[in-house]
Amino acid sequence: MVRKPAKMYRNLAKMAYTRREYMGGVPGSKIVQFDMGNLTQDFPVELSIVVEEACQIRHSALEASRISVNRQLVKGVGRANYHFKLRTYPHHVLRENKQATGAGADRVSEGMRRAFGKAVGTAARVQPGQKVFSVWVNPQHIDKAKAALQRAIYKLPTPARIVEERVAEA
Repeated sequence: MVRKPAKMYRNLAKMAYTRREYMGGVPGSKIVQFDMGNLTQDFPVELSIVVEEACQIRHSALEASRISVNRQLVKGVGRANYHFKLRTYPHHVLRENKQATGAGADRVSEGMRRAFGKAVGTAARVQPGQKVFSVWVNPQHIDKAKAALQRAIYKLPTPARIVEERVAEA
């Protein structure tokens, strides 16, 4: 079966569907890691991707963005010179009513309207102004970190921007 396009799941149409104990067969999240880089050092600059519109981001889009940013940071900055964190978790379970495909499918697939469907994946629900990714770096690596985060924005289904914050020294 062909996976339906992401635009069908982008909008926050219904209530969140998160109670996994009542459903069987929810596919696992593709996200492998949530914290990468140097987890022990404190860095003075925080760069974050902030979402501008409310939407749902599929777990596959989050993982693709995470891989892209992490690879760019390792190549450009070095593993010891940044801390990268994914700040959202895909709790919402996406459901899909499978449709028949092939010859004669138009006669077969006239089924129930608004059918419940089977679980096909998960998504993170984000609100305007929410941080999705954050990178902490030293001031000399700000440009490379911004370039890496810009690549992640291209993979997200909503408009977003990069926000820079200076962490105050104690």
